[in-house]
Amino acid sequence: MTSPVSPSDHVSPRAALLAAQYAASRHAAWLGASAIITDEVGRVLLVRPTYREDGSWLLPGGVVEPGEHPHVTCRREIIEELGLDLPLSAVLAVHSFSSHHPDLQPGTPCPGEVRFVFDGGTLTPGQVEAIRLPPDELSEYAFLETRDAVQRLRPVDGQIMLAAYRARLGNTATAHLADGRHILGVPVLDRHDVHVRYRPLWDSPLHRGPVPERLPVQQAWAWCFVPDGRVVLVADPGPRGALPMLPGGTVETTDATPEDTLHREAAEEAQLALTDPVRLGWVLDETGEVYGGVGPNARLRLAARVTAIGPAAVDPATGHPFARLLATPAQAAALLGWGPPGARQAQLAADTARERWALPTARTAAVDEIPAEGMRLT
Repeated sequence: MTSPVSPSDHVSPRAALLAAQYAASRHAAWLGASAIITDEVGRVLLVRPTYREDGSWLLPGGVVEPGEHPHVTCRREIIEELGLDLPLSAVLAVHSFSSHHPDLQPGTPCPGEVRFVFDGGTLTPGQVEAIRLPPDELSEYAFLETRDAVQRLRPVDGQIMLAAYRARLGNTATAHLADGRHILGVPVLDRHDVHVRYRPLWDSPLHRGPVPERLPVQQAWAWCFVPDGRVVLVADPGPRGALPMLPGGTVETTDATPEDTLHREAAEEAQLALTDPVRLGWVLDETGEVYGGVGPNARLRLAARVTAIGPAAVDPATGHPFARLLATPAQAAALLGWGPPGARQAQLAADTARERWALPTARTAAVDEIPAEGMRLT
């Protein structure tokens, strides 16, 4: 007895030819997959391949093999390159690379590439110690601030890295890029070229008690809360990008109290009107080097409520306006590069805002920009 035959089992030569022609007409491109992996203070992990003649570095990752899905590639490559099996939590960026892009090395027969960049998470110190490189493929690795990382990457790779990392920091949608440029609008962190700066001084613990009388207070910064539970950051533009800060600054001789410093600086830098400043604690600066070597001093940390946000204005100390951002306290801590101590301080500030002013806890929101005309707070 013969088995039933479906119509699809009989394909005419003409139909087969048309199918082959159609298949040949489809766009072909390489596929790649890499990951943003950071240490606890937000520095990005790069690896140095042995096979690149120009000495440029890469994000961990590699080439998608035939029949392989990009997320499978990424995990496989991380295991092969670092010796770590890491979960991937999100697609941070998708990038389309043209076959004629100037960063393509001469003589490379590349039809173009589509690259997926995943979130590989934050490594613990133990995981960092466990990294093992394949010596025939990678010669070294490093955790770098983004401003330094872009110097070791090819320009287009640096653009992809920054877009993906900022999508993670800003809790924005997956970044879609073509030849290193956003194609669906530029998110706020990219628009202002915001970078994270690791500052080891602020790994110091936050002391909750009063500042000892022997220690002068040289600085007062605050977690300034708007009614929805987010906080204000200011970003100072510079030739290597903008670095985010909490509102506040150096205590001047004309300031009667550190709280006066906070009110003055918040108004000058971010055009904020504040009320109810609360001292959260202080951080010890053992040398006072940035203040001319004044010796041990205290850097005060406060929380305050924002009652009004005025139109953007020029900061008198720098002669230019700052970018004004809204972020959850956890996002702010990550953007500041303060590591685990900063995350604990952010949680303390959020708890204070909830208990003292009945403000909600902002947990999942995209980093946003305060409009140039200011904001009405309800």
